[in-house]
Amino acid sequence: MIGVIADDITGSNDIGVMFSKSGYIADIYSWRSFVRDQLPENYPDVLIFDTDSRLDQATTAYQKVYRATKEIQQVGAVQFINKTCSVFRGNIGAEFDAMLDALDEDFAIVVLGFPKNGRTTIDSVHYVYGEKLENSQFNNDPIHPMTKSNVVEILQAQTKRAVLGIKQDIIKQGSEVIKQEIHKVRENKQAHYLILDVADQEDLYEIAKAVKDEKIICGSSALAEELPKVKSKQVTKQNTLPLPKLMPEKGLFCAAGSLMPQTFQQVEYMKNAGSYVVELDTLSLIQHGVTNQLDPLIREIVKRINEGKDVVLHSSNTKDKVRETKETAAKLNWSNTEVSRFISSTIAAITSEVISQTGQHRFVIAGGDTSATVCKALGISGMRVWEEIQPGLPSCISHTQPSYLFVLKSGSFGDETFIKQAFDQLQQCNDNETVVVE
Repeated sequence: MIGVIADDITGSNDIGVMFSKSGYIADIYSWRSFVRDQLPENYPDVLIFDTDSRLDQATTAYQKVYRATKEIQQVGAVQFINKTCSVFRGNIGAEFDAMLDALDEDFAIVVLGFPKNGRTTIDSVHYVYGEKLENSQFNNDPIHPMTKSNVVEILQAQTKRAVLGIKQDIIKQGSEVIKQEIHKVRENKQAHYLILDVADQEDLYEIAKAVKDEKIICGSSALAEELPKVKSKQVTKQNTLPLPKLMPEKGLFCAAGSLMPQTFQQVEYMKNAGSYVVELDTLSLIQHGVTNQLDPLIREIVKRINEGKDVVLHSSNTKDKVRETKETAAKLNWSNTEVSRFISSTIAAITSEVISQTGQHRFVIAGGDTSATVCKALGISGMRVWEEIQPGLPSCISHTQPSYLFVLKSGSFGDETFIKQAFDQLQQCNDNETVVVE
């Protein structure tokens, strides 16, 4: 079994679908102490624990990943992946160190590139759609602003372990040369973390051939798409899960809490496509509180869905409104993290009420922290990855009851049509079907 520790729920989905579309069964569980007691008797091919640690303090993230790694090892994992943000946001050093410490190992491969979503690493410098990381949209991330582009330097600043990179001149020579370089670095104890360049999908395939037997791999989900192609064929048991009933006379709901430009464009696309799109006024919420503001909003959303209209709720996402919200919150001594969590919890409360009142158990959530908070509000602690919609963006089915069919979208992933495509997939699934994975 492959054991994955992921730092957020959308990343868990992201790496899960990379394996599931090659026939592997991939299950995701929100990690907590003794989560193994919740697991079914027949373990999946890929077991993913979501530690929800990206916004934690580094010491807290370390403890979560250390304990989660120990537990996933105890239930039978023999290869381990530490799934992080594809641009290194979060507690990268602390979480990598935690996995190595838990397994009593001193070496890990790190692959950050995700070409299908515009992330490439050239000579240890990371790019997002051709822009250096420090010049990309992630420079303005409200929680983890990325002000450097050299991934060796970024990781080295967060760990006492030595970090090196394997650059393009080696990668382009293919898997055997890559494997030789890895062996040399490990045997000579030159580094504990070795970050490999990725310029395109062919690089990932060659890297996969070179590292398929490595015990610990860290980084983005992209390599997981190539690993099944180079591993020996796995025999998986047939598994079925019932889909929640679709109410075709009712619309679908999407809640978007991400401030990434991709999500902004997706919301705008839905406006133009004729969906009912409504803003959650975050400035007003901070100024006046949620009392008397949410009930009218929920009633209107429920009314529209019951009339057959698709609804998209989004937090305030214009630069001016976001700036005013932060400034007002700062006067109240709120940190950016506190603001983010307040907005996510408000969206989660709205989502829970909308689903309860409409009975439509199929929905879309955009934004990592928002997705995690919504899952907690709905009691979704376990899910099975189902079908990819766009690269790294699948639908999932809950293990918990009542059953939900849903999409949790990373804020920076997907083209402008993504929400529409997600709605289309959710509507096309016959409620009498079962999900079959062989």
